[in-house]
Amino acid sequence: MTEDRTGRIARKIFDANRAGERFEPLRGADVPNSLDEAYDIQDAVYRLFEQEAGAGPLGGHKIALTSIAIQELCGVDKPVYGGIFAKTIHRSPCVLKTSDFMRLGIEFEVAFEIGEDVPADGTVHDERTIADCVAACMPAFELIEDRSADYSDLDAASILTDRCWCGGVVLGDPVKDWRDLDLANTPVELHWDGEVADRAVTGDALGHPLAGLAWIANHLAARGRTMRRGEIVMTGSALKTRFAKPGDAIVYRIKGLGDVSVRIEA
Repeated sequence: MTEDRTGRIARKIFDANRAGERFEPLRGADVPNSLDEAYDIQDAVYRLFEQEAGAGPLGGHKIALTSIAIQELCGVDKPVYGGIFAKTIHRSPCVLKTSDFMRLGIEFEVAFEIGEDVPADGTVHDERTIADCVAACMPAFELIEDRSADYSDLDAASILTDRCWCGGVVLGDPVKDWRDLDLANTPVELHWDGEVADRAVTGDALGHPLAGLAWIANHLAARGRTMRRGEIVMTGSALKTRFAKPGDAIVYRIKGLGDVSVRIEA
């Protein structure tokens, strides 16, 4: 993929976001020939947001398409990566406005704070080795901006080039004493407007939150990038995505890690 082609497709995605246009998959000559090419476009999209939209630098990372069902829907056999702009990292309790989104989705995750740089030095990380790089973990919401996408017409490359639909995150209080928790089986509970709406365990995302963290570290390293100390990493949702409306009060609780909460306004 040439630089001109990469920039042209990135500009098209960026302009559609700025104009508030409905999400459309890449078509025809705009379809990347591989996920590697799609990530080149993604990099260019992030640069446009930083340079022309005042988004500022990335402050974290996320993993998406973690379930087999959604991977099959999108035609891939592995997750995909997205970045998180530092300006969109919020702390709980938080008020969100639906008017700031085309359609606000909420996902329910374990977030990690990186305690030391994870360089692209050839190391292939797993759950055990990447745990040594974690300073703290916490419950978190990911804010999904899908631009009112048609979920019957999706593909992985189109989603990841569009920043993996990340509209930001909301973080609970960081917990440094987390290593005795069984994060494969820790219970989670979603409260929506005061009622229990769903339950699961943290391992329902890729079997273990550290598996998602290791995957992201390895993905970044393969592209010559270092995961930096202080960055936030989202590891996949344990529960299905839900869409918020004004008046909603949402609390996500992870046993041993506390909770994260948001209130939704118009």
